[in-house]
Amino acid sequence: MAETINSLEDLGTAAPVANAAPTYTQKLDDQGRAYATGKRKDAVARVWIKPGNGKVTVNGKDYVAYFARPVLQMILQQPIVAADRVDQYDVVVTVAGGGLSGQAGAVRHGISQALTHFEPELRSVLKKGGFLTRDSRVVERKKYGRAKARRSFQFSKR
Repeated sequence: MAETINSLEDLGTAAPVANAAPTYTQKLDDQGRAYATGKRKDAVARVWIKPGNGKVTVNGKDYVAYFARPVLQMILQQPIVAADRVDQYDVVVTVAGGGLSGQAGAVRHGISQALTHFEPELRSVLKKGGFLTRDSRVVERKKYGRAKARRSFQFSKR
């Protein structure tokens, strides 16, 4: 029960309020799925997670067929393996924009966010692995008077 403080003398006897860590709650839609958006470079991934047997679908295809390179498949699985939740969730992803590498990073970011929405206690594990941080590196824009973003035109003395 909270104490009421009537004067400044009561302030010295009041119990200190502990700065508790923020508590995160489970965020599910009406179908029992957790939703999150992942981003990397120009790619944006919309991710839905629900309990299942570990099936990962990207744009209507199996993730092995969509991301043919083993490195991209490994990037996609990193947050699930780090959280030790292999074969426990079905993941449905729609991803657009950028190239395959950026899309794989966006899906990884989205899966990590969705896992924290489904199981808030996984946040510390995923945060420690660096999966919740959006990789903000994007291609630098081309400037006028330049050949590319920073490259100058070739100098000609004559």
